[in-house]
Amino acid sequence: MPLTPLEANRYLRQTMLAELGEAGQERLKNSSILCIGSGGLGSPALLYLAAAGVGTIGIIDPDRVDLSNLHRQIVHDTDRVGTSKMESAKARLHQVNPHVKIVLHEGRFEPDNCLDLLNLYDAILDGSDNFPTRFAANDAAFFLKKPLIHGAIFQFEGQVTVFAPHLGGPCYRCLLPEPPPDGAVPT
Repeated sequence: MPLTPLEANRYLRQTMLAELGEAGQERLKNSSILCIGSGGLGSPALLYLAAAGVGTIGIIDPDRVDLSNLHRQIVHDTDRVGTSKMESAKARLHQVNPHVKIVLHEGRFEPDNCLDLLNLYDAILDGSDNFPTRFAANDAAFFLKKPLIHGAIFQFEGQVTVFAPHLGGPCYRCLLPEPPPDGAVPT
């Protein structure tokens, strides 16, 4: 779908970039991504995805907004403490950009639902904080031949990686074949 006049105005500063242009913005508008988690990693990513104009953003996060996390979970605010993180994120993202479609998925991203969920999207953004979810995200992306954007943080350090083995690169399991034993890695 082409950009509406209102969208063309909203994204004017982006479409002025030769590397993006109007055609690139239309690709963003017609793309979709599933974000696992709307916490410390997912919050800023969701804000930027919505602001950039990604057309459909799926969110899966079973948790609730907690006051002690607001300093790092920037998509949420004090008024939403105790509410569903997904509902909180959806409300904020529509404030950032009413043109994006936000799809909420109840439950957790797990091996029994990961293929069905990811099959609905072009890419997956893993902002989870546990190894079972990370491995489920990797495996689903691997088998469905979709890119996996993986983020991880520990105290003052962070990393982000894009895995696209279908394009000749490694996958998450190439770097970490098996989850570490319980208690071996700090949370």
